[in-house]
Amino acid sequence: MDWQIVLYIAAGIAAIAFLVLCIAIAVVLFSVKKNLDHVASTLDGLDGQIQGITRESTDLLHKSNRLVEDIQGKSEKLNAVVDAVQGIGYSVTNLNDSVDRVTNSITHNISQNEEKISQVVQWSNVAMEIADKWQIRQQQRNRAYNKVNVDGQSENL
Repeated sequence: MDWQIVLYIAAGIAAIAFLVLCIAIAVVLFSVKKNLDHVASTLDGLDGQIQGITRESTDLLHKSNRLVEDIQGKSEKLNAVVDAVQGIGYSVTNLNDSVDRVTNSITHNISQNEEKISQVVQWSNVAMEIADKWQIRQQQRNRAYNKVNVDGQSENL
């Protein structure tokens, strides 16, 4: 009977070990379940956040598309302004060329007619001197006339 007692004791120890093992596995499984529940709730929160981010990204994409369209429209309008400014630049260049041609023509004509111009200046100086002398004579005559009138009136008084 010795062996039977040993077998019963061994079976009891095995049963107790199996029970301890089952209890340990149950504790581990409950801990894993708790962690998985926490992970599931975190994933639910992430799902909501991802949906919010997706909505915001979609709105941002629509706004970006409207902004790109607006910029394209303004760019086309700006191209018209740039073309107009370029046309003004061409006109100013043509005007400058015309002014240069006129200036060169005047300079050329002045250099060709330099002697005639100096004669005109001399004659105009002579004419101005004659006019000045004429005015001086007129003033002298007026003074003399006024003097005679004043003297003649004083004799009558």
